[in-house]
Amino acid sequence: MLDRSKAIVSQYVAKFDRLATRIPSQVAVDAPLLGNGSTGVAIAGTPDRQTYYLARNDFWRLKSGFNESYPAVLGKVEVAIPMLKKASYQVDVDLYTAIATSTFQAGDTLLEIRSFVSEKDDCLILQFQNKGKKQINGQINLLLPAEDQFKNNPPAESLFPAVTQQGTRGNGTIFISRGFEELVDIPTKAAVAGKIITQQQPDFNLHAGESLTYVCALSSNFKSKNCVEKVLKTVDGLDLKNVKLLEREHKKWWADFWSESYVEIPDKVIEKQYYLSHYVMGSCSRDPQFAPPIFGTWITREIPNWNGDYHLNYNYMAPYYGLYSSNHLAAAGSYEQPLLDFMERGKFYSKEITGISEGLLYPVGIGPKGMETTRQNAIMESVFGGYIQGGQVEHKGLFFGQKSNVSYGVTNMATAFYTTYDRNYARKIYPYVRGAAVFWTNYVKKDENGRYVIFNDAIHEGTVGDSNPILSLGLVRQTLQLAADLSAYLDVDRQLAVNWTQVKANLATFPVQEKEGQPVFRYTEKGPAWWNDNTLGIQHIFPAMQIDLESDQRWITISRNTIEKMGRWTDNNGTNSFFPAAVRVGYSADSILYHLHRYSQHTYPNGFQRNNPHGIENCSTVPTTINQMLCGIHQQVLKLFPVWPKQQNGQFGNLRVDGAFLVSSKLDNGAVTYVEILSEQGRNLMLDNPWPGHKISWRKNGKIMQPFEGDRLRIATKKGDRIYLQVAVQ
Repeated sequence: MLDRSKAIVSQYVAKFDRLATRIPSQVAVDAPLLGNGSTGVAIAGTPDRQTYYLARNDFWRLKSGFNESYPAVLGKVEVAIPMLKKASYQVDVDLYTAIATSTFQAGDTLLEIRSFVSEKDDCLILQFQNKGKKQINGQINLLLPAEDQFKNNPPAESLFPAVTQQGTRGNGTIFISRGFEELVDIPTKAAVAGKIITQQQPDFNLHAGESLTYVCALSSNFKSKNCVEKVLKTVDGLDLKNVKLLEREHKKWWADFWSESYVEIPDKVIEKQYYLSHYVMGSCSRDPQFAPPIFGTWITREIPNWNGDYHLNYNYMAPYYGLYSSNHLAAAGSYEQPLLDFMERGKFYSKEITGISEGLLYPVGIGPKGMETTRQNAIMESVFGGYIQGGQVEHKGLFFGQKSNVSYGVTNMATAFYTTYDRNYARKIYPYVRGAAVFWTNYVKKDENGRYVIFNDAIHEGTVGDSNPILSLGLVRQTLQLAADLSAYLDVDRQLAVNWTQVKANLATFPVQEKEGQPVFRYTEKGPAWWNDNTLGIQHIFPAMQIDLESDQRWITISRNTIEKMGRWTDNNGTNSFFPAAVRVGYSADSILYHLHRYSQHTYPNGFQRNNPHGIENCSTVPTTINQMLCGIHQQVLKLFPVWPKQQNGQFGNLRVDGAFLVSSKLDNGAVTYVEILSEQGRNLMLDNPWPGHKISWRKNGKIMQPFEGDRLRIATKKGDRIYLQVAVQ
């Protein structure tokens, strides 16, 4: 697996041949990106003044209140080399090693800077080499954020008091720190220290052929009691030998990450975007206590748009969709904690707003450690009073009329559980899933036809009072099913599970309307029928996973019609659900790939979508779509290349599917050449015969078994079983 993934991923380099212009920014940047899941670095500036913007997932202003809680800017490393003012510009980020190489040339002057953020010790490493003929003179400074990183627009956006520190040590080390200690719910602080390893001052003279190394350590009060002393100690302990060790460990982490799975397809534009998307998530999502915010770890201006928070009506969930099927479970491991940390407040809202004790009801915006980024306060009252007057605020929480946020949180929990059947994980998420199920089974009302109806639940932000929104009808079904399955798996709450199953079975069906002579889904039963942007009308298909290729043909037809009429292939908000939904219902594979190719071309070199203010949420679009086209479970049936043009070759290794199976296969000249399946939990497997009409020879753990026949194969497995199948020789 390692050799195959290395051969594929090492082809790809994110190339930047022009200066980043969207930095510093309150939205997603267009700069080269580095990160280790705690520290994020965005590279910007001209050749004569290269700037490395520093931020951390665990450095927030933590104060529950509208526009008062957000991931904060920390500082920057600035490399000043005046003689490179007219130099050419090139930065290449190698995806396989996660090392950036910056090359600047002006005549006989040629400088190369290699940079990476180490997996161990939270360090940014800059390695300078003079590859030209002239001496290069410069200076490296570690600075607190500058004026252009703040936007003071009171009362909507205000500068909140931060405590800063900046100083030097006698060995040439510069350090900075920044923190929020006043008027906050939880004090925070982060620190950085940097130095040139071989000398005592920030100025340097680099002769032709010479090299130097700059090291920069970062930490926070969540990682060490005294983060300033921590970073100073780290920097003091680093020499060239240690840096080489950090680089080896850094490369090993990324090699291991890429070896977790692979895909290989003919369209190299899509394939590059596939791996670039995973590179971004691998760079920003590793800290189990602090998930990356909307724009990833690359926060370059204070108070990012939408507070840069965890927006719960899809934005927070979307980046993770593709990580599970690609077997990048560690990168997905940051997802649950913010949702679990908010449960106390969620119970409060459930009881105070709906009278449902033990249920969970979540507003639109939260942060880490139980923070609520959209809670009513003086800022909201003075600037966004319409939210309050329009009924979008309930009991000081901003809900936009939506009840579905808590169940949107279930989407990735369901995927993580069904694809691993990890018992410890099941125990971890069960209180949350239980709370969501308790809320819904007590909230729905039974009508005169015996249906359970969802009332007063907005399909779109602000459409207060809708009934049976199609998104919630999908998410609630998913929530109740997961809750019942977890109850059985953990042997708890059996009686509650009976009620959950009964409500799910009698929940109102998906509303349908006619559009241009064809049946399509209606957004609500009572409320908006259609919406001209976003993709809420198909999210019951994905990520709620309620319709697939094993569903009733009527639903499949309506789903395909809806995909056709919506055509949201370039929607700013919804591509991460629209493309996978098209796959789940068997929309034209050629059409999906055509649009996915165009989508993959519409990006900055760092993988973020052009002219789209959002950040990491679209890192799932290409991986999720391709993975499901190549391999997917549809109502417990494994299908290989289910929505893939048979004239196109393709192969994949270790894609993760429901049942805790890792699957590898190859399509060559229209025929599947083999299937290999690893059973992690010993569950039973159903597989659509990839060679219909032919006998199948197979081995279990290397042992030849009795040949299979039939269109659908049923295979009993034990933990650790490795199954290998191929068409039998006639």
